[in-house]
Amino acid sequence: MGVPEHKVSKTRKRMRRSHSALTAVVTNKCPNCGEAIRPHRVCPKCGFYKGKEEIKQDAE
Repeated sequence: MGVPEHKVSKTRKRMRRSHSALTAVVTNKCPNCGEAIRPHRVCPKCGFYKGKEEIKQDAE
């Protein structure tokens, strides 16, 4: 079993973990309905992608 020979300082530990930070989800506005959607995906509200209706939505 590996046993650390020296104490790892707070700075060294935090520098190692600096790549583990979470990033915020990027959203764009749907040009058809204005809903916030993730880029390069079909809008779940209206079903449009790049100006074309990809998924038929039932009228409510």
